[in-house]
Amino acid sequence: MSVAEPSPLPPTELRARTNGFVRVRTADLAGRRVLEVDARGTEQAGALVESDGHSMATGFRAARDQRLPILLRIASSGANAAEGVAALAGWAAAAKELTACSGVVPSIAIASGPAVSGPALLLGLADHVIMTPEAYVFMSGPMMVEEFTGVPISKAELGGAPVHDRTTGLASFTASDEDEAELIAAELLSFLPDHTDNQPPTQQCLDPVDRPTPEAYDVLPPSTNGSYDVRKIITAIVDDGHLLEPRASWAANLVTAFATIGGRTVGIVANQPQTVAGTLDIAASQKGGRFVAFCDAFNIALVTIVDTSGFYPGKDTEWRGMIRYGAQMAFAYARATVPRVNLTTRKSYGGAYIVMDSKNMGNDLAFAWPSAEIAVMGAKGAVEILHRNGNEAERAELEQAYEARLLNPYIAAERGTIDAVIEPETTRAEIHAALEMLISKREKLPRRRHDNTPL
Repeated sequence: MSVAEPSPLPPTELRARTNGFVRVRTADLAGRRVLEVDARGTEQAGALVESDGHSMATGFRAARDQRLPILLRIASSGANAAEGVAALAGWAAAAKELTACSGVVPSIAIASGPAVSGPALLLGLADHVIMTPEAYVFMSGPMMVEEFTGVPISKAELGGAPVHDRTTGLASFTASDEDEAELIAAELLSFLPDHTDNQPPTQQCLDPVDRPTPEAYDVLPPSTNGSYDVRKIITAIVDDGHLLEPRASWAANLVTAFATIGGRTVGIVANQPQTVAGTLDIAASQKGGRFVAFCDAFNIALVTIVDTSGFYPGKDTEWRGMIRYGAQMAFAYARATVPRVNLTTRKSYGGAYIVMDSKNMGNDLAFAWPSAEIAVMGAKGAVEILHRNGNEAERAELEQAYEARLLNPYIAAERGTIDAVIEPETTRAEIHAALEMLISKREKLPRRRHDNTPL
């Protein structure tokens, strides 16, 4: 006798009879219970009155209290000017409650229309944002921008979905319409727990965990400076070759993705050699730091795949704060308490070696392929600094000697910064075994009010 699947619980409305257009209720999203805050207005472009802000605040607070993921639907032009400061007070209450949800319950926002000023900041506070073609998001609209700068600009040019997908990084995903956005939200939620006190859901896995992965190594080009798509290595390792990649078009030199290995959710962080040689710049450091912090908040194990020659060099990058932004990545890894497995496939040099979850940064297990080069810098750069007065023949000989003596993973293994040099075809099996060993990892952080994230 088969047991019938339980039917979805009916929605529960909150503040159902209050003024304004914001509606708050519990809802079912592909079998998962969520707290839905629907802030899509039609009159006056969805201008928020005071009660709308308080309705949103009530929904976010209920999500936190009941430990339910948040699904925010938004299309609002901001505070209603006719209400003055009262409308701003309502929005401020919403922002405060959404902030209090950070790291407690996951928040997913779908932007399907305008999100201006206050509503735009709500999207900035959400964990993940999905934008449709009709959405545009900005703090100051085209009229104000033109008045201030003298340059005319359209809504789409200023804050359309492509802008936030490729340029600002606000959009984790873009969708063709609201239906596709909802499907993306449901898939994203399938990797996440309801709240920070739960583990992510386990998915059925028919992909053998000891499946050989020789194709992962075949991706590497003959030259150590050649480019390739690191996603091919990731798909060889994870279950069924499937991954969900937020912010895929922004900071493309770093890949961040959700996947499963042996049915368990993992967060993947990987240098992308086909974009600026996989070096870390400001955007990549921000992207990686936020992703690592999110995974740590929701008990998602981290797998870091390293192939980078360092931080992206340049006067402009340094002047715009590369030190501060690079520190965000290091900060996120250093305070992460979830299981952390590191794999170096090819190059790991200098400061980027440190921030890409090195052993001294606190990873639990560090693997390397025999092709890995782990050092302060490459042979050519080292010889040019140490032997700048040598002739060409002498420098070539010294480069070969440097490569033979220092540019291999066995030196790092001797010093304990690499736990094991593994064969590429065993990568999936080794990482799965490492994660299984670490499943009971528990780390207690010292008591303090809160840390001070580099900005």
